[in-house]
Amino acid sequence: MAEARAVELTCVEQAARVDESLTRLTFLEAPPRFLFFTGKGGVGKTSLACASAVRLTTRGARVLLVSTDPASNIGQVFGLPVGNTRTPIPDVPGLSALEIDPQQAADAYRARIIDPVRTQLPPDEVDAMTEQLSGACTTEIASFSEFTSLLANPDVTAGYDHVLFDTAPTGHTIRLLQLPGEWTTYLSDGKGDVSCLGPVAGLDRFRHDYRGALDALTDPTRTRLVIVSRPQRSALDEASRTYAELLRVGMSDAHLVLNGGMPPVDATDPLACAVRAREAAALTGMPANLRPLPQTTTPLMPFNTVGVAALKALLEPSHAPLPDTADDHHPPVPPEGFVDLRSLIDGLEAAGPALVMCMGKGGVGKTTIAAAIALELAHRGNDVLLTTTDPAAHLTDTLDGEHENLTVSRIDPAHAISEYRERVMAGKGASLDDAGRAALAEDLKSPCTDEVAVFQQFSHVVFQSRRRFVVLDTAPTGHTLLLLDATGSYHREIARQMSDGTRYTTPLMRLQDPAQTKVLLITLPETTPVQEAEELQGDLARAGITPYAWVVNNSLVAAAPTSPFLQARARAERPSLNRVAGLCARVGIVPMLTREPVGAASLTALASASVPGPWSPESGGPGPRRQ
Repeated sequence: MAEARAVELTCVEQAARVDESLTRLTFLEAPPRFLFFTGKGGVGKTSLACASAVRLTTRGARVLLVSTDPASNIGQVFGLPVGNTRTPIPDVPGLSALEIDPQQAADAYRARIIDPVRTQLPPDEVDAMTEQLSGACTTEIASFSEFTSLLANPDVTAGYDHVLFDTAPTGHTIRLLQLPGEWTTYLSDGKGDVSCLGPVAGLDRFRHDYRGALDALTDPTRTRLVIVSRPQRSALDEASRTYAELLRVGMSDAHLVLNGGMPPVDATDPLACAVRAREAAALTGMPANLRPLPQTTTPLMPFNTVGVAALKALLEPSHAPLPDTADDHHPPVPPEGFVDLRSLIDGLEAAGPALVMCMGKGGVGKTTIAAAIALELAHRGNDVLLTTTDPAAHLTDTLDGEHENLTVSRIDPAHAISEYRERVMAGKGASLDDAGRAALAEDLKSPCTDEVAVFQQFSHVVFQSRRRFVVLDTAPTGHTLLLLDATGSYHREIARQMSDGTRYTTPLMRLQDPAQTKVLLITLPETTPVQEAEELQGDLARAGITPYAWVVNNSLVAAAPTSPFLQARARAERPSLNRVAGLCARVGIVPMLTREPVGAASLTALASASVPGPWSPESGGPGPRRQ
């Protein structure tokens, strides 16, 4: 009883801080021209960036909202198409949005380089140049150049008072914000030709933009970093690492937003009480470097933050519509055919060793699901490798210890690039003179070399799945698609070289074989993550890859809460769950747990959690469980 009372008092104190911090909204006080919203995937960066843009327009400001996330969903939040051109938001006068589309940017970049020489070169040379410019590094630099022009060229954003950047999840964002310095140094020192990007002379004209972008990012009078986190240990640890990395880049004006904390309601619901206690403990143990930052707290809402009304309510909860808590005569339970995670693992094990790829948007729980699957397979006596391509993933933190039959590794870009450079210098460089070796070493300083190095390690991991289970925790959607793009480019090059009929197997061919690769699309039971997973399924289909199953993570429906507030949020999951039921025949659902899924015991509980009986997607009423 005393413990419950302590939790209750902690929640009351948190609620008081929520009211005070929402009154102030410190991160929007005297805002500079540029605001960057960053943090771990799934913490609500997009919702907060969109809500902040709406809030600034109510003050009379003209705002440009820009997404640098390859898996952007600004358009979904506002309910209209937003692409690579500035789009006015009709319901918000003064607000325009722009999604930097990597593919469109790359197409335009290639056209600028190839079109002037298309009629002057033989067709085979034009085709070779097109293939050279089809890699992931071309896509990265093309998107990056659009990003830097917004920061460095005042004429590009002259019609706006503020430019808000909704960034990709942490690892990709750190990479993006480090690039101005890397490319400025490379263009100053490099002497070689960068075939995957076009001639260095073509890049040199961007030197001014890169330097200007670096100056803007490190000027606290022009740029503010808004670090978004959930009041959760893993999210706060990630926020701490992000702040440390970006402080080294020179971004010193930083604010912290604690988003989506459980409000102090329904003290009798075990799940609500457990979540509040967990959040209170996380805030008590907040990393030291975050404590001095100006802080704003926003509470969890009983509805999805989609649409202008919901966005306004995010920063003004007193104006939020009341949730519909009326009893609909049926408790919220999953659709017919949804199974628990253990049942999915049974199917994976029965099929034998394979590559199990956990893919999806940042923040949907890919690392957690991958770790739970790998640990359960290892507990059953299988030889398992668990690895990640996500620069921001921390598998060892999630597993919290060593486990029999389980090997844990990480594709580390820094280690990969160092190893790649040494191998190229020892191979190709061995036959060159001193001048040639010096030129090759300069070429290998290109930031794009990272992509090649990571792809080679990824390929090595893929082929290990011939003899053991390899569970791969991938980077967030956009970054993973760039990796798959590199995989496709390699496949096309090998196919061209082996056109004489020689047998070969490329990583892409293994990914396309359902017997060798099982792709799991991880999502949350919310509108935007489901839409993004659906789009990813379409991208995979175009690459000839069919998902094995979907996994809906952190579901309140599957947790069967008793709190009216949480039941209202559970009912809000129904349309998303129905949508998933229509997109894939095999769906696993994982409930929200009373404790954070870190460590062997919690991960085992995640893999073993049962779910309540289904309701019929057509009627919304209960239905028999499918066997």
